[in-house]
Order: sequence, then C-alpha cells, then structure tokens
Amino acid sequence: MKKGNTSGKTVLRILKDTKPIAGWLVLGAFVSLISVALSLVTPEILRALSDRLYDYWEPAHLGQPAVFDKAKFGMECVLLAAAYAGSSLAMIFEMLIMNNVVSRHFTCAIRIRMSDKIRRLPVRYIDQTPNGEIISHMTDDVSVMGTTVHSFLETLISGVLKLAGIIVLIFMLNPILAAAVVVLVPLSLFLSAKIAGRSEKYFASVRKTNGKLYALTEETFTGFDTVKAFHQEKRQRERQAALCGDMRAAAQKGTFLASIVQPIVALTNNIAYIAICIIGGIFAANNLFGMSVGTIVAFVLYARMFAGPLESIAQGFSMLQQTIASSERVYKMLDEEEMTEATEETAPDGVGNVRFENVDFSYDPKQPLIKGLTINVRAGEKVAVVGPTGGGKTTIVNLLMRFYDVDGGRILVDGKDVYRMPRSELRSVFSMVLQDTWLFSGTIYDNIAYGRPDATEEEVHEAARRAHIDRFIRSLPDGYNTVINEETTNISGGQKQLLTIARAYLANRPILILDEATSNVDTRTEILIQRTMDDLMKDRTSFVIAHRLSTIVDADTILVVNHGTIVEQGTHKELLAKNGFYAEIYNSQYELLN
Repeated sequence: MKKGNTSGKTVLRILKDTKPIAGWLVLGAFVSLISVALSLVTPEILRALSDRLYDYWEPAHLGQPAVFDKAKFGMECVLLAAAYAGSSLAMIFEMLIMNNVVSRHFTCAIRIRMSDKIRRLPVRYIDQTPNGEIISHMTDDVSVMGTTVHSFLETLISGVLKLAGIIVLIFMLNPILAAAVVVLVPLSLFLSAKIAGRSEKYFASVRKTNGKLYALTEETFTGFDTVKAFHQEKRQRERQAALCGDMRAAAQKGTFLASIVQPIVALTNNIAYIAICIIGGIFAANNLFGMSVGTIVAFVLYARMFAGPLESIAQGFSMLQQTIASSERVYKMLDEEEMTEATEETAPDGVGNVRFENVDFSYDPKQPLIKGLTINVRAGEKVAVVGPTGGGKTTIVNLLMRFYDVDGGRILVDGKDVYRMPRSELRSVFSMVLQDTWLFSGTIYDNIAYGRPDATEEEVHEAARRAHIDRFIRSLPDGYNTVINEETTNISGGQKQLLTIARAYLANRPILILDEATSNVDTRTEILIQRTMDDLMKDRTSFVIAHRLSTIVDADTILVVNHGTIVEQGTHKELLAKNGFYAEIYNSQYELLN
C-alpha cells in the first residue's frame, strides 16, 4: 500500500511538471483525437462498401436484375481514402509535436533543474555520491521520464478513448456479437496490470545497478594510469562484469514479465476474431439480428483495432513501472536538502581577521572530528596548519570556506558570522590553491583568468611570471592560447599546479589559502615559488596547510592539529623548544631527508 501511494505521488508529480508544456499537450491531444476519430469511422465506411457490393453481386449471381450506384460507391471510396490519409497525417503531426516539442522541452527543463540543484547542494552530498550516479540520473533516468510524457497521450487517447469508442460502436452494430468480443477485455487488462506491476522491482534494480556501472566506468577512466600501474585491469573487468551480470539478470526478469503482456493481449484478440467469424457467420447465414456481410467485415476490423489500444495500454503499464523507478531517483535528488543561505550579514570588510569560536564538526555524527576548536588569526598573519593525515587540517579550510557548516560554535571573518552571510560574498575574499589541481578545457589564458575574467592581458602575464610558469607558457607553439585538453594530459602535474597558483595570484584577494600548494613541483621550483608566495602573503591573512614542515618555518603562527584539536601553537622555534608533537613530526621528516 505504501509503495502504491509512493508510485501514485510520483505519477502526479510528473504530471505537475508538464504544466509548462500544457498548451502543446492540449494541441497534441486534439490532433490525436482527430486521428482516433478518423480511424474509428473507416470500418463503418467499409461496412457500407461491402454491403453495397454484396447487394449488387448476390442478385447478379442468382440471375436477377441488380442496380449499382457508381456515384455513391465512388464517393464512399473517396471518403475511405480521405479518412485513412487524414488519420495517418494527424498521427504524423502528433508524433512531431510529441517528439520535437514536448519530450525535448520536458527533459531539457528537468535537466536544467537538476543542474541548478547541483549548484545548491552541499559539498557533503557531492562527496558522498559517485559522479557516475549523478550522470546516470541526468541522462538515462530523465530520458525515461521524457519517453513517458511522449507516450502519455498515446496511451490515454489512442489507447483508452479508442478502446471506448470501439466498444460503443460495436454495441451499436450488434450487442450480442459485441458482448462476445468485449467479455475478454477486462481479463486481458487485469493480467496486463498484474504482470507489469511485478516487473517494477526488477526495472528499479536495473536503474540502480546502471548508476553503479556509470560510477565504476568513470572511476576506471579517471584512474586509468593507476589501474595500469598496479595491473588491476582484470579486477576492474571483474567488477564491471559482476555489475553487468546483476543488471542483465534483473533486466531479463523485468523484460520477460513485460514482454509476455503483449502476447496475452494478442491471444485475447485472436479468440475474439474466431468468435466473430463463427457467431457472425451463423447470424448472417440465418438472417438473424440484421447481420450482414458488411457488419461482419466491420466487426473484424474493429476487433483488429482492439490490438492497438490494448497493446498501447499494456505497454503503458510496463513503461510506467520503469518511469516510476527512474523518476523516484530523479526526484530524490531534486528533494535533497540544499545549502542554507543567509543574508543577515554583508560581505567581510576585506581586512582579514579570522576567528573560530568553540567549533564542533563531524562528517559522520557517530565519529566526532573537531571539538571546541578556537583559533584567533589577526589580519596579515601567516598561519600554518600542520598535523598527521586525517587530523583535521583541510577540514578547517572547508569550514572556513563554508564547504561544510559547523555543528556547533561559529566562525567569524572580520567580526561577521560566516553562517549569516551569502556564500558567494564570503568566498569573494578568498583565493585558494588546493592539493588537487583543477583546470577546465580551454586555453591557458582563460584558466589563469578564471577568478578574474576582467583582468587585463598584462595582469595575466604578470601572474604567470610570479608563479614561474610564464617562460614555459611562451615556449609552447600557441603560448597563452594553448588549449588544455579535457584530461589535461598535455601538461605535467607540476605545471598544472603552477597554473592554479598563477590563478590565485591574479585573483588578489585579502585571505589566501594554500593546501599543499607546492606538493607537485620539484624542490628547485618549490624554493622559487616560496619566495614569490612570501611576497604575495605580505599584508594578507594566509592559511598554509603543509605536510613538509620546511615550507612553513617562517610562519607567524603554527597550529598543530591532531584529531581535530589544536594540541600545540606557536612559532617554529617555540614549538621545537617545547620538544612536543610538532618537534616529533619535524625531526622525523628531517631524519628522512638525511
């Protein structure tokens, strides 16, 4: 019952989402109605033609005089041709409307909503959801929803209304023969609905597994070099084969149940044909109930028409189950809790004062990470955050930038609570260089100017010079117009890092965050970058997260973080003199270097 209620709500939600294209749906319904009406009138015209021919040939066969009205016969032939042609043209026009207007507008609108939704989702959701699953939702699942909108009128009008029209017309022709035909229809529809309903769980499993397959494929190609280096091709292939096997098994069961619906409908129609021929022949031979040859012809044609709407309805039941499974995945994503956005505070003043006050945070509520963290950073200070992997260094930056929101306490920038201001205004005072470099497909120039699209050409070049990447860029055949390919394989990892550093230089914002910013460059380049960074960080508040402690020995304050708690704080010399946790880390790195 609960599942049924959920399915019903999903269908109603799909219908609600079709409101923007309601006008086109009405037009498509009107054209479809014309097609149905014209198709229903053709058997009646054929009945008149058959009776007219029979009334002429039967007396002639018995040697009796017969009268044949050629004008009426010719007019009826023209009407028959016009009805068939009009029905076909209306059907073509309906398909053009549904394919080129309705489905595309509907799916486009859903995908735009999903894209907008992603921009409003918290980083937590993106971190916990594989990229392949999101892609699967936006492509395959939305396509299935569009197909449903496309087939909705076909099922409702060409199916239900056509079926109802046929039933009314055959009862008007002969109630007894009509009853023999219609008695099997409820049984056929009941069986179709029951079988299609059982297939829903299998199609839901197919869509879920398909998302996992997308994620695995994306993972394999993203980490292609790693897979090759560790010779794990076989393992990836086995994982893919297992997912494909699961999807194939579910698809086979679901498709089997869905595919036997149409044969059941066809069997019902074949039994109806037999009944018409036997019963109609007996009535016509004995001149009972006004049965004529033309009436039998019309009945056979109407009975054949049963196949179309019944198959359409049956296919609609089957498609509905797949659509519900896909739609629930799409709507689940659209219903995800969004990032809270406040407007009580304006943007920070750009001074650079930062304060953490008793901040609590955890990625998993069962595993607290940061407890009661308090930091006070004055404008212009260079603050280094060091500690073991997983100790909470990067988390501090994530909270400062509001990639995640704190569970308790608050964070102030220039005395203003970051939770009470729009994220865009908060982030406008930060420049970042992360350990994981990110470049987009485009020119080197555009990548450097990403944070300041209005920067002049000279400013872009100056940023590149300060990052010690200008000489390399000019050595390329196209210089700053060199296009970075999608996989960024035409430049090295160190060069990518230098480009992101140049991007941060150009942004020129009051607070600078460097998260392992020199991790992908050689020692000589690192020394050059450090000198340039020292100049850049003057009079700016800087947060430097580093594993190599040699890069932060000149920091104004070093925060030693372990398990989300600041265990030590001071300058490099002060911390070494304490001979505590920091000294232990520093000495261990020094020993490794020697």
